Amino acid sequence: MSQLAKNRIPGTDLEVSALGLGTVKLGRNTGVKYPSSFTIPDDEAALQLLQSAWELGINLIDTAPAYGNSEQRLGQLLPQLPHDWLICSKAGELFDSNTGESSFDFSADGLKRSVENSLKLLNRDSLDIVLIHSDGNDVPVIEQFKALDTLNALKQQGLIQATGMSTKTVEGGLLTLQHADIAMVTHNLSYQGEQVVLDAAATLNKSVFIKKALASGHLALEGQDTVQASFDFIFKEPAVKSVIVGTINPVHLADNVAKAVLANEKR
Repeated sequence: MSQLAKNRIPGTDLEVSALGLGTVKLGRNTGVKYPSSFTIPDDEAALQLLQSAWELGINLIDTAPAYGNSEQRLGQLLPQLPHDWLICSKAGELFDSNTGESSFDFSADGLKRSVENSLKLLNRDSLDIVLIHSDGNDVPVIEQFKALDTLNALKQQGLIQATGMSTKTVEGGLLTLQHADIAMVTHNLSYQGEQVVLDAAATLNKSVFIKKALASGHLALEGQDTVQASFDFIFKEPAVKSVIVGTINPVHLADNVAKAVLANEKR
């Protein structure tokens, strides 16, 4: 089988795999939007999943403070798999496992504390990628809180290699492209409301990460291979550098990679 493509993030030295492994399911199983419940895998199963991901060509791991204890577990597990992982974490959203609710802090001090805590939990001197975890108010977060400016200042200090925002609006996505390296947007066969962001990213030579490529497991196409059709559709976009897929099933992971390889060969 051909190798999973690696794509460079313009303006950086980072080359990310066309699929990234989302790790919300390693740290949190409450307050999530997946169609069926799941059990958080134990350390042995998590290590096997991570090793399988690496062997399949995945070098990008997506995590966040809002993903329960995902960062903490990765900080303990990844040193047991001494590969050259790239980690994308986030800042701005916190999750309280006791209440099952999120809170948000986009202040400069709050974002700095978040990044410093992520560095500590992940046992890293720097983070490859940090995205603002938006609450939906993308434009005020960027323009009033200056959240991306804060991340870019941390980038100048060498604590972050690439910055961006996981956005929820077209306006936020377009602003992110003006101020940062990466916009993470939703784009799938049932929702193309942020197509203009993908088009702008291609024009500006900026990077897009895709979230909810399979609509968090809710997307199903009658008479078609849903995953293959989805990846064929998404990887047509030149600005897409990685699609984040959050699975804890090694069989699904291998299937996803095979189909992503096929989709990239059609680009």
